[in-house]
Amino acid sequence: MAQGHDRAYGKNRLVVLKAKTPREGVVWLVGAGPGDPDLLTVKALRLLQSADVVVHDRLTPQAILDLAAPAARMIDVGKRKSHHTLPQGDINQLLVALAREGLTVVRLKGGDPFMFGRGGEELAVLRAAGVEAHVVPGVTAALAAGLPLTHRGLAQAVTFVTGHAAADAEPDLDWVSLAKANQTVVVYMGLSTAPKIAARLMAAGRAGSTPVVVIENASLADERRLATTLAMLGADATELDGPALLVIGEVAALENSLLPLREKVSAEPTDEGSHRRPGLDRDDARTGPRDPSSVSLREPPSPARGEGLQRGGVARAGGQS
Repeated sequence: MAQGHDRAYGKNRLVVLKAKTPREGVVWLVGAGPGDPDLLTVKALRLLQSADVVVHDRLTPQAILDLAAPAARMIDVGKRKSHHTLPQGDINQLLVALAREGLTVVRLKGGDPFMFGRGGEELAVLRAAGVEAHVVPGVTAALAAGLPLTHRGLAQAVTFVTGHAAADAEPDLDWVSLAKANQTVVVYMGLSTAPKIAARLMAAGRAGSTPVVVIENASLADERRLATTLAMLGADATELDGPALLVIGEVAALENSLLPLREKVSAEPTDEGSHRRPGLDRDDARTGPRDPSSVSLREPPSPARGEGLQRGGVARAGGQS
């Protein structure tokens, strides 16, 4: 009787199988900094090296992409004027879909994810979809410009604005506030609208003699810098054509005086008997396995080497043009 009872119990009881549950994915919105691999945060580098997928912008330098895990899938979703590889809505949904596949996704964004990018929109979509998402700040281009944006006695405030508006419209900014002295105005993506920006600021009361520095490809080996004034900005800015910042204000007058102080700094050992670790050389060429400790720091332009600036002159990181 007992034996029959046991057989019946064994036949009808619920058996729980230890099935493998799907791994939940995660998306990291990571700031890639202004372009120099040395300016990546340690956390950004660690995440790149452990990512299953890297979704990156068009202007992300190859030297940074090369730091990703060798097996990582690389997806270019870059945008440029009048052409998007993927519309922003599709990028948002791509991030959700990749995370739902159980992948660790790095959404690599130039500069800082929240500085004139679409990082806030992407984060909102991910959170609404129930996807785990985190943000890793990055060095924004203005901080790589090499100028003290709030130098004592010259600027008590700094304002970051964008010179780009939808459908090529003029940016809707508070020109009167921006025209006030004793502050620095940094304009992102303002090269194409530089003449309008200069005109608006002068019409609002900013002096035409206000110093301006235009910095193209800040922190990169092909960085170019142009020192001018607000009155001459529209004409002089035509000498540049790449991604550029406009630094407007009295601190821009420090451009020439501070350049000689930018000394060469190297992360690599200098002792005669030391061994150089493989990684990126000064031209960002691959010389060996990925090794974050070997990323080198570049030598910025120096007037002592004939690379100083005159008003309206353009200097490259490697010499004057």
